[in-house]
Amino acid sequence: MSEIITIERMGYGAEAVGHLASGKTVFVEGGAPGDVASIDVVEEKPSFARARIGKIEQPGAARVAPKWAEPAALGAAPWQHLAYDAQLEAKRANVVAALSRTGGFGERADELVAPCLPSKRQWGYRNKVELGAQWDAKGTFNLGFHQEGDPNVQQALACPLAHDAIAKAPKALRGALRFLQGSDDLGIFRVGVRTSVRTRETEVALWTRPSGFPRAAAAKMLKSSLKATSAVRVIADPGKARKIKGLEVLDGKGIWTEQLCGARYVAHAPSFFQVNTAQAEKLVEQAVLALGGSIGDAGPAGLGGMLVADLYAGCGTFGVALARAGADVIAVESAASSVRDLRRNADENSVDIDVIGGDAARELPQLGGLDALVVDPPRAGLADGVPADIAAARPSRVVYVSCNPATWARDVRRFEDVGYRLERVQPVDLFPQTYHVELVSCFVRC
Repeated sequence: MSEIITIERMGYGAEAVGHLASGKTVFVEGGAPGDVASIDVVEEKPSFARARIGKIEQPGAARVAPKWAEPAALGAAPWQHLAYDAQLEAKRANVVAALSRTGGFGERADELVAPCLPSKRQWGYRNKVELGAQWDAKGTFNLGFHQEGDPNVQQALACPLAHDAIAKAPKALRGALRFLQGSDDLGIFRVGVRTSVRTRETEVALWTRPSGFPRAAAAKMLKSSLKATSAVRVIADPGKARKIKGLEVLDGKGIWTEQLCGARYVAHAPSFFQVNTAQAEKLVEQAVLALGGSIGDAGPAGLGGMLVADLYAGCGTFGVALARAGADVIAVESAASSVRDLRRNADENSVDIDVIGGDAARELPQLGGLDALVVDPPRAGLADGVPADIAAARPSRVVYVSCNPATWARDVRRFEDVGYRLERVQPVDLFPQTYHVELVSCFVRC
């Protein structure tokens, strides 16, 4: 079935949103707000339909020419056909919509959500490229990106989203690893590349199944193909990538370092670190400001005497800044690699942080009374009882950092139900050319 429609807005995802003549909502891949397009419906459900564009009859004002022409861009940069201002507006609108509908705030949502903080770099901003590795049916080793919902790797020659030092890593590493393996499968299922324009360090991490491995040959090849300052092998189960069975240093220091808000951070390959360093600084600044502190030329300040818990602390992105601002910090993190890095990062920056290795939901009830709390959970948001446990600790302020407006909005409702009022929401664009958005929200105890 085909018909001509006008695209109305972007949804939270790769697709744009419009309506069929029948009034049914239709999600359109590759659409931009204002487009008048002839679409072909490819899937129809009782309450919605999905379609692809047959022809753009009249492009909307938000549409621009895509920069990245490879098929892999469909998954990695699904919003690259939108002007950057339109991307920012759509991201804020998605946060407002989630807060209005899922959070139950209605029209009040628009008053609480600030304009999205833009990224200075719209391309070349990523400090990390994460590549899927796969042997195809012809026995050829491929390296590239996964499109959402597709288990197959989409080959790419480059990644224009990444810093120049690693933008051509997909092609360089594919050739190097094909030569290294020959016709043998060395169990490589993922490759991570991190770089820093501030420390000038680049690390390549090969994620492999447990097996024999030509460490010396791999080290030499990675160093020459990408000028890596560090090369490591992460031994893990492909189905349970966080279940790390070992970490081998192939060449160099075996760590990657970055600078953020005047602090120095160390991260091992399995540890999480935000992929847009400059925008991560804005996240940290917003969190410190929300707690009543400040960040100046000398670094964070103004939180002296406060007892602050940092849940899902990672390797200390927020915890180190809070401690440098004068707070007494208790940091909780479950991933062993991140716990080790968190302790080292506290030492590197000469701050005291009480580090607890464990699950945030389990450890929280043991923390006692708190002045404030920062929580930065994974995409799934907070476990059911966590907002109530936070309320029991009676922090006067809670800063909730999220990468998923839908689960965040659900948790906002839970916080409101246990006696906390949402004060403000600041979206921050860490991922230009995609629909993803980070946000920093502040709650005060009623």
